[in-house]
Amino acid sequence: MSSPRHVPVLLDRVVALMAPSLDRSGAVAIDATLGLGGHSEAVLRACPQARVIGIDRDPNALRMAGERLATYGDRFLGVHAVYDEIPAVLEDQGVASVDAVLFDLGVSSMQLDVRERGFAYAQDAPLDMRMDDTTGPTAADVLNSYSVAELTRVLRDYGEEKFARRIAQFIVKERESEPFTSSGRLVELLYAAIPAPARRTGGHPAKRTFQALRMEVNDELAVLRRAIPAAIEAIGVGGRVVVESYHSLEDRLVKQAFTAATRTDVPADMPFIPEGHEPKFRTVTRGAEKAVEPELTDNPRAASVRLRAIERLRPTGASA
Repeated sequence: MSSPRHVPVLLDRVVALMAPSLDRSGAVAIDATLGLGGHSEAVLRACPQARVIGIDRDPNALRMAGERLATYGDRFLGVHAVYDEIPAVLEDQGVASVDAVLFDLGVSSMQLDVRERGFAYAQDAPLDMRMDDTTGPTAADVLNSYSVAELTRVLRDYGEEKFARRIAQFIVKERESEPFTSSGRLVELLYAAIPAPARRTGGHPAKRTFQALRMEVNDELAVLRRAIPAAIEAIGVGGRVVVESYHSLEDRLVKQAFTAATRTDVPADMPFIPEGHEPKFRTVTRGAEKAVEPELTDNPRAASVRLRAIERLRPTGASA
């Protein structure tokens, strides 16, 4: 099996956003998308009083991150779960609330760089794309069983692919002769389905389709819709939720959840906010922060990142 690389995006900024909430004895952070543990390692190093619960649906990531972070002893705990299961994870650990939650969304460096996982279109590999490769349907299952209408929806909604229906029609026709099993054959089909002028702009012609299949296979947006509110609910006063998104649909969901959390019920034209009606949360970032040079050159995956953070000001039970 090929070896993964791991280059955390906006690492210093993420740690700077989380650190104020973790500067106390007994502080607990959740790394909801553990991957190879790059963000967790930086938090454990920068916040010596904190411990981290790392969540990942990928057993391979948990194993490698556990080896990497073993020197931190009981300050790190790896948990095999999907990140919308935060409430259950906290209940299992007997933790009532946490001080920070981090999401680094999308596919991890490890999954992209290990050829056998089938996430990357640059090399031929089995069409898997499951973040937890022990369960659930694969990308090949999607390609070989979905109707033209279903494939069109996936490619249009998750890949923002303008030729979604044409590609879906090509896929359904092509699988009649032989089911899809490898990424190389899918890439060849995409070159045939997407008109030549469109192939010359917007990056690799397979990028949008592979992204869409990955999001469908792992049910990423539905999971995120549940996970962000769960994370907001899980943090105590002074706690922060920090999210790195790489897709406009992801960022939109995060923005909507954060906007709802920071809203007050006081009319906009009221000159002051009455006591007891202050918002329970405040935004920490001004809009969505983006990566800049030299990181954009050093780590091309940083190009699409959108970073947002929110902080709890008042407890859940406080009236609004």
